Amino acid sequence: MEQQTQQHIKPTYPTITSLDVDTLPSGEHRFWFQVSTNAMGVGIQLPVIVIKGEKPGAKFMITAGVHGDELNGILTAHKLARKLEGNVDAGVVTIVPSVNIPGILSHSRDFSSSDPDASPANLNRFFPGKVDGDAANQYLYRLWNQLLKPNAEFAIDLHTQTRGATYPLYVFADFRLDPALEMARSIKPDVILNDPGDAGVLETVWNSSGVPSITIEVGMGKITQPELIERTVDGVRQILTRHGLMKGSAPEVLPCAVEGQSITTVRARQGGFVIPQVELLQQVEADQLIATQYDAFGQVLDQYYAPHAGTVLSYNVDSLRDPGALVVRLIQ
Repeated sequence: MEQQTQQHIKPTYPTITSLDVDTLPSGEHRFWFQVSTNAMGVGIQLPVIVIKGEKPGAKFMITAGVHGDELNGILTAHKLARKLEGNVDAGVVTIVPSVNIPGILSHSRDFSSSDPDASPANLNRFFPGKVDGDAANQYLYRLWNQLLKPNAEFAIDLHTQTRGATYPLYVFADFRLDPALEMARSIKPDVILNDPGDAGVLETVWNSSGVPSITIEVGMGKITQPELIERTVDGVRQILTRHGLMKGSAPEVLPCAVEGQSITTVRARQGGFVIPQVELLQQVEADQLIATQYDAFGQVLDQYYAPHAGTVLSYNVDSLRDPGALVVRLIQ
């Protein structure tokens, strides 16, 4: 008996090299944005989703996948796009769910090129890029100038903790910017950090460009967490409702249970197998045991204690730790 195979026909989308959402009609649009080429001269294309309401309104830019191993952010962007179809009444939401295509395809946090003189690059340290820089900088320069910057009045960047450690639902926001703090609290995360920003980080570049922005950490890298994805999608929808892009009323914005001002990272003093003695969001006191480290023979090698009281924000879930690797992160 002959076995029949079903043909899956992939839809085709137009390829663009720049975008102006003001010129688009209302409705849903999908594009491939050619951000650069690889060393073979083949285009590197990013998926772009634009959902535009019939009425004028604010322009939101939502990005994910700046780090290639942080998949919960990408899945959040995908689910948000599906939820928004037919539900944006005013304004424009542009979603770029996979910023770092080279990193995503190589299961790597970083952007890698074929240039033998270029090291792998953490893209979230080089925004807005340079027109005459290396491959990573030129990639970011085109992304920023031809796609992101012209199409945003508010911005949300979706991330996760990197592989080997875990986060709760955690938001960075500059508390000096009321719109950013309001967005952060609308997510209803577990933790918000007052983040004045670091050079080269997308959130910082947005804020310094007059576009209020937050960074959302949706749990763990390379581990699918549907509950955190759903909470983030709901939070972003509340933000869009509050700004009039979607119909309905948004609940009152209240402070988060943990709104921190500083972070302390306890790092491994030597290599070995580290077993945490704490849980996420646990309150710890100064000098409390937070992790035990074992050597290659399974014998106790070291123990780590909280340097001060605080809330557990992150800890290692990969027990194998090099010297200097994260063990536990506390927020005050």
